[in-house]
Amino acid sequence: MRMAVRATLHCLTGCAVGEILGMVLATAFGWGNTTSIAVSVVLAFLFGYGLTYRTVRSVRTALAADTVSIATMEIVDNAFIAIVPGALAAGLTAGLFWWSLLASLAVAFVVAVPVNAWLIARGRGHAVVHHHHAH
Repeated sequence: MRMAVRATLHCLTGCAVGEILGMVLATAFGWGNTTSIAVSVVLAFLFGYGLTYRTVRSVRTALAADTVSIATMEIVDNAFIAIVPGALAAGLTAGLFWWSLLASLAVAFVVAVPVNAWLIARGRGHAVVHHHHAH
């Protein structure tokens, strides 16, 4: 379970950077909900894969390690934001914007840990790169 938590924290870092950047850009530019979510998801995957690629220097390994974890987190955090009344329409200075965004990432983390544990137990997900990371 410890490896699953560490793998999820690793993925969460990239997802959070991409998700927050995407939501901030979309809100600042007044983009609609669909565009906001699409940009955030794309950036979350790019930053998530980028962090792993930086360590392993292999696109294929980064994709194998992170795809399911990032997808899980993105589905959960965007669903959470979508169901919080007014979260997508909240401005950058609104507490609701930041509260819902941070809470969505926390909920996504909790959901992704068992997913990553399941993958690691089967030699998939972050198990394919664990020897690259310091213990």
